[in-house]
This record gives sequence, structure tokens and C-alpha cells, in this order.
Amino acid sequence: MEIRDCVVLITGAAQRVGRAVALDLAAHGARVAFSYYVEDEPWRETLAELRARSGDAFAMRADVTDLEQARALVAATVAHFGRVDVLINNASIWLHRPALELRESDWDATFAVNAKAPFFLAQAIAPHMLRQGRGVILNITDLSAFQAWTGYAHHAASKAALVALTRVLALEWAPTIRVNAIAPGTVLLPENADAAKRQWAIEKSALKRIGDPSDVARTVRFLIEEDFATGAVYFVDGGRSLV
Repeated sequence: MEIRDCVVLITGAAQRVGRAVALDLAAHGARVAFSYYVEDEPWRETLAELRARSGDAFAMRADVTDLEQARALVAATVAHFGRVDVLINNASIWLHRPALELRESDWDATFAVNAKAPFFLAQAIAPHMLRQGRGVILNITDLSAFQAWTGYAHHAASKAALVALTRVLALEWAPTIRVNAIAPGTVLLPENADAAKRQWAIEKSALKRIGDPSDVARTVRFLIEEDFATGAVYFVDGGRSLV
């Protein structure tokens, strides 16, 4: 699929890696819609920059774990642009909680954002893609789906579920819709990360460096353009999964 003039919906893209992906796609000619969760996210600045790069963009506040709001997000994007070619399930929640302290509410909240929302957004958007004869869905997972991270049993399970959904939907909706997942390593540290955290991330990488959001953005572009890729997980982790 050509990126120029394609319509992309990306969740949780007002800031951080999602923002970088959205801006990169706009710079390459895509028209981008994105969701944000709370008003104090810098969504207005992101929207303005997207419009400056591509001429048109759309933003909508949505709790993607609410089925009505998720479906409304898809409908509003289709109403604004006339179609949707690419869905990127980027919104995610990170909650550290040792297994013995894990509450039902923690489990439910994590699965709602990381697994339930991507599935029902894909379900809402798939009929549009099937009718138009093409579509791409990209799910952002992470290495917890493949490694054992203490304190993140619920998170790891939700991301592993997203990997399973990626494979099943890729087969079920082939050949019209391609579905892949991306598993980034450390490409952007938290704002409060100190020198010790930075060094830890470097040592965890086989390439002995921290990545950049542009690494994820380039992989997104590849998976939109490469029409023979579906049902797989693409690691962008500097080899951290090997260490």
C-alpha cells in the first residue's frame, strides 16, 4: 500500500512514540486521525503539526476501552476522510504490580486497554476495509509477551493476547486485510529516567544503545508498504529479546 494519501487511524498518538509515528506518516503524505484520552495531553500541538505536514488531520478524545466510544472514533474518522486504510493500535497502559498484590481491577484495566480495545477497534474498522478491498492493521505489543518480567504478569498476558489476536485476524481477514504486530524495545525512556536507568537500558540491548521513536516509525512504514507481510511480529529492540 502506498503511504501517500492513505488514511491512518492511530490510537493514543498525542505524545511520545505514537506522536512520532503519526508525524512521520504525515511527513510521507498520509492523512492521519488519532485519539487521545485526556484533555491535558498535548493533542492540539500534535494536531497542528500534522496539519502543517499533510494539510489535513483529525483528532478525537476517546476512551477506547468503551465500545461505543471506540466505534464512534472509527465512524468519525470515516466521516472526516471518507475511508480508513490503516489502523494502528498504539494506546497502551503500563502498571507495575507484583503478582501477589495484583487486584482484579488492575487485571481488567490492563486487558481493557491492551487487548480488548485493539480487538474491537479492528472489528469496527474491518468491514470498511473489506468493502474497499484493502486494509492494514498494526498492533503495538512489547517484549513482555515473549520474556518474563516480574511485576508485570497482567501486562505480559495482555500483550501476549494481542500477539495471538494479530495472528488469528491476519488469517481470518486475509487476503484483503493484512495484520501485523511490532514489538519495540527501549526507544524512548520515561521523562524521569535517570542515568542508572539509561545505563540499564543500554546494557539490556545487544547493540548496546537505546533506540529512537523513528525506529518504530520506519517499521510502521515498511509494514504499510510491504504487501507480502502479514501475521507476524516485528522486533525493533536492538536485540534486547536476545539478551
